[in-house]
Amino acid sequence: MAEQPHGILGKLRHLIEKEKTVRLVAGDPTLTAELLLLFRMILADGQIKEAEMSALKRICAQEFGLNPDAMEGVYTYLQDFAYETTSTQSAEMFSQLSVERRQVLLNHMIAIAEADEEINSNEMKLLGRTASILGFDLKTKS
Repeated sequence: MAEQPHGILGKLRHLIEKEKTVRLVAGDPTLTAELLLLFRMILADGQIKEAEMSALKRICAQEFGLNPDAMEGVYTYLQDFAYETTSTQSAEMFSQLSVERRQVLLNHMIAIAEADEEINSNEMKLLGRTASILGFDLKTKS
């Protein structure tokens, strides 16, 4: 019986953490835009691959201090937000930020695209469009 309250408290803590994470993302338009672009990079090849999700979770934890285990609500929020926002609109939010900050965003997108060790044409198109909006020119070697 002693485990039930701990289990209930654990579930309650998890729910609070999820809600806190969603509020943090929803309250920061730049973070929302970046996460939306990163999530769209995962979807660009038409599949959600574990390696790409792992890269996203690592980025969320290391760069934004978001608990990867509390991201379910954020994914739902991003899915809802995505219907109203294009990748171009998301990237344009970064056009006024420093070159370094824009480079970090592009690096995160590249890390996700490379996570499954394969970059397809849709991923390259999204990277190219985003790089252009951010003021970079992606050149591929032949």
